[in-house]
Amino acid sequence: MNRRRLAALGVALCIVTGCLLVAGLQPRTVSGLAVPRPSVLSAPSSSAAPPPPSSAPTSSLSRPGDCASLVNGLDVRAQVAQLVVVGVTGDNPGATVAMVRDNQVGGIFIGGNATALLKDRSLDAVQAAARVPVAVSVDEEGGRVQRIDDLDGDIPSAREMAATKSPAEVRKLAADRGRQLRARGVTVDFAPDTDVTNAPDDDVIGDRSFSPDPVTVKTYATAFAEGLRDAGIQPVLKHFPGHGHGSGDSHKGTVVTPPLAKLRALDLVPYRNLAGYGPVAVMVGHLDVPDLTNGVPASLSPPAYQLLRGEFGFTGPVLTDDLGAMKAITAQYPLPEAVLKALQAGADEALWSSGGRVDEVLNRLVKAVASGELPKNRVQESVTRVLRGKGVCG
Repeated sequence: MNRRRLAALGVALCIVTGCLLVAGLQPRTVSGLAVPRPSVLSAPSSSAAPPPPSSAPTSSLSRPGDCASLVNGLDVRAQVAQLVVVGVTGDNPGATVAMVRDNQVGGIFIGGNATALLKDRSLDAVQAAARVPVAVSVDEEGGRVQRIDDLDGDIPSAREMAATKSPAEVRKLAADRGRQLRARGVTVDFAPDTDVTNAPDDDVIGDRSFSPDPVTVKTYATAFAEGLRDAGIQPVLKHFPGHGHGSGDSHKGTVVTPPLAKLRALDLVPYRNLAGYGPVAVMVGHLDVPDLTNGVPASLSPPAYQLLRGEFGFTGPVLTDDLGAMKAITAQYPLPEAVLKALQAGADEALWSSGGRVDEVLNRLVKAVASGELPKNRVQESVTRVLRGKGVCG
């Protein structure tokens, strides 16, 4: 995702352990199954800090095998709906409630500058409209990319954090910010940025990167992710397999990275030993990687997901960068086809910040499952990861 103040850029997820969605859960029913409800909805609004999240799931659905029962209790349309993250505007809470009620999507993304949805406990009504808890995501990196700065003040860019603060201080800063997000009903932050670059501050990545040194990037990204998780917010590392040395801005068109061998030596270093970050999600960028994707954006490329799952051993949730407002995708694929291609390639969740067209997308996915274009087992595998990520099972 790119710059602060861009209009509604387009997963969302919650965390697997020690997260707000598993603290003090209240069951709701879907197809006869008890589904936990996120306790974040009872947190105070504005910047008041909610109680710390508990360290382990308390839901009766936390036993092995419960995810399978829950997934099987959803029909095909409900399953594929869990695999989309839809952009919403922050100035129309009622429209967001209606969209969630009518489509039962797995996640929403709040972009742009409007903040009504982040005030006055407006997200309570969104969650109440959902039969399965909704992941509520924002971009909150600091610097140019913030969503609650008008409400809770600025935080520095990643580059400034690494230049002026210790990793422990960054962890505390992220935890403080995470508590502010959680108090407003947010459950997922598309941060930290794990790209490696020394490009000027205002470049597409620029000061969103902690450092041109991949070891420093990993050190500070780990601290930021730990801080978010301390507050009960799901961190999302981005943009795999590395945007820092790409040829341009995927909002504007195709971006080509150095060949895979060069990425392995630098840009991919922060993704090694992903377990060291703790429970995280990963966002895949719209990056054409020679010797890996060969002309196809990584977000739609099976080899990119195979690299992440195979060589890098990642077992957590994987989502796409914005499929609805970035010309690297929109210039080539209609939205429903882009979403389908992403899920076929290996994404667990497809994000589009532009919002709308939900029926159109879900209808296409249901048709793809019926025809075998999108195998049922592929869908159920991703739904399981998404529900585990929300803390409702597993």
